[in-house]
Amino acid sequence: MSGDRDIDSVVLARRVRRHVLDMTHRGNSSHVASALSITDILAVLYASVLRVQPSQPDWPGRDRFVLSKGHAGASVYATLAECGFFDVSRLDDHCRDGSLLSGHVSHKGVPGVELSTGSLGHGLPICAGLALAAKLDDRSSRVFCLLSDGECDEGSVWEAALFAAHNRLSQLCAIIDYNGLQSLGTTEDTIRLEPLAEKWRAFGWSAIEVDGHDHPQLRAVLPAIDPDKPSVVLAHTTKGKGVTFMENSVLWHYRSPQGEDYERACRQLGSIQ
Repeated sequence: MSGDRDIDSVVLARRVRRHVLDMTHRGNSSHVASALSITDILAVLYASVLRVQPSQPDWPGRDRFVLSKGHAGASVYATLAECGFFDVSRLDDHCRDGSLLSGHVSHKGVPGVELSTGSLGHGLPICAGLALAAKLDDRSSRVFCLLSDGECDEGSVWEAALFAAHNRLSQLCAIIDYNGLQSLGTTEDTIRLEPLAEKWRAFGWSAIEVDGHDHPQLRAVLPAIDPDKPSVVLAHTTKGKGVTFMENSVLWHYRSPQGEDYERACRQLGSIQ
């Protein structure tokens, strides 16, 4: 990260996970497991991949990052705060009446957020437009779009994939949070995705599969964008990662951590030091 300080991605991920737990607890909000699923991806992106400047969030030369699965916005807010885009104390108001930190990620009044998202399938088409604009302007800015696996059920995702390949948008990288669960069940039982990597390749993309919680793997593949075509990283993750009773459980797509569940999760994640 081009910024004001060096960041250890493992430490960042640990702190963000605890913030996410506290934020969803205080705001009585949902999607805690979805946010925990992408924490390691965000930590690696902001610690060592994205060219951004927290003190100048609108720096013209920045890379663009868009969270298309906007319901996991708590992780993005916590990552941005920990990286210095805004004060960590603002996280206390997450998902409360009048707060700018809404449950689904919003760019209004939030430094570092490029785009408000929530309706699935919108992020990749907009990122394709951002990448095309960068190409036409001869800018080196890269565009990263983080999608959910269930979001790949949306036709707009594949329309954008065709568009990006046709226009050879090599500055565009999509990342799939491939945890195998969506709102009410598994991706396998809802709409089967496999063979997902081959489908992206058939659409003209470079595709690679990694462990979405392995920081060295993520650091190795995320900056290595194909020079001739758009790239997609299928990051195999665990929904609810870091809290054992939330892991691989569809219940925690909507449930808020309260009472004994919150206390158990706190003990597992430890304190923010």
